[in-house]
Amino acid sequence: MFLTRRFYIIITVVIFIVAAGYWFPPLFVVGKVLLALFLAAVITETVLLYWRHGITARRTCRERFSNGDDNVVRVHVENSFPYKVRIEVVDEIPFVFQRRDISFKAVVKANNGTTIEYCLQPKERGVYGFGSIRTFATVAGGLVSRRFTTKAAQDVKVYPSYLMLHRYELLAVSNNLQELGIKRIRRIGHNTDFEHIKEYVQGDDYRTINWKASARRHALMVNVYQDERSQNVYNIIDRGRVMQQAFDGMTLLDYAINASLVLSYIAIRKDDKAGLMTFDEKFDTFVPASKQTGQMEILMDCLYGQKTSFGETDYFSLCVHTDKYINRRSLLVLYTNFSDMVSMHRQLSYLQQLSRKHVLLVVFFLDKEQQEFIESPAHGVEDYYRHVIAEKFSYEKRLIVSTLRQNGIYSLLTAPDQLSVNIINKYLELKARQVII
Repeated sequence: MFLTRRFYIIITVVIFIVAAGYWFPPLFVVGKVLLALFLAAVITETVLLYWRHGITARRTCRERFSNGDDNVVRVHVENSFPYKVRIEVVDEIPFVFQRRDISFKAVVKANNGTTIEYCLQPKERGVYGFGSIRTFATVAGGLVSRRFTTKAAQDVKVYPSYLMLHRYELLAVSNNLQELGIKRIRRIGHNTDFEHIKEYVQGDDYRTINWKASARRHALMVNVYQDERSQNVYNIIDRGRVMQQAFDGMTLLDYAINASLVLSYIAIRKDDKAGLMTFDEKFDTFVPASKQTGQMEILMDCLYGQKTSFGETDYFSLCVHTDKYINRRSLLVLYTNFSDMVSMHRQLSYLQQLSRKHVLLVVFFLDKEQQEFIESPAHGVEDYYRHVIAEKFSYEKRLIVSTLRQNGIYSLLTAPDQLSVNIINKYLELKARQVII
């Protein structure tokens, strides 16, 4: 049994009234009457709360959480008392979230229930453990509270962001992001294999309008051309120390894993084959490119356990195993991070070797905090020096893009939170330009 704040307020007032009775005797009688009524109310509420086990609770959530996304958790509380109760529900969430606001108040009618809903956004993959559900119930007076504990220990695995797959599913049908309101991309071209005629929608290429069909239907109709299919798309993820850097609570590795999962899903929906390779100090994981049913599950299970290491990545080993396992010309999407020109030049010869046999797209990251600092006004001499240094690093990032382009290597410099959108745009652009053949 717990005594509420209201209990202490009322008993304090009664004590003052009784004490005042020593100076004004009638208040002593009033105080004794109030004290008797107060004790009777406390006993009554205690009996009402303890005569049966009237509160039950249960938690419902997905067996798998999506990393970096809002995951809904629901707690359903059932009141079997024949009268209304006020409740406060405290759910013991995994300690890694470090949240102290998972406490909710509600009023539940007699023989009725209520559902409480909240969201959790994990930033790391792994196993997260929930604890018990603790419900504190009071009746109308609110003087005493009873705690009902529901043993609800539950382990939830946090997987790479699979919720993002549904968010970008429309991209598998249309080669632009305009209809989703995210970003508009330019269609550079289309293949010559005619597929069918459809009604014009916003974002379609004007050059594909079929004027004869439009005249017959009295509406704009466009020709739809079939993309090249069954092309291999491999996501290659660097697990070295350069991917340890964090942005908005998530490491660059986690952003790369989420983006590679989305790109694999889009590639399979576009009838391409998706595969996976990871490496750090040695070559680690290889999943052959495929579009068979269950490929996404295989990729998700492989990506679930990936972790960064503090060692230098071995690009020589990557080249050796790429030649060994991948015989057909493929699109290789390499997720890594180059901090300056020196770090890029150390690996340039290996990147050139990969680009001779395959279409290589190097993805590395823009430091958003650095960009925001550059755009902020400078105050004082020291601040000007800091701006100059930050601009030098930013310039080197752009110089890396130019150097890779000069060597026939495609590149994508992107902010971590825009990676998934930008990588899909780049993939669709390369397909539209018929680069992946």
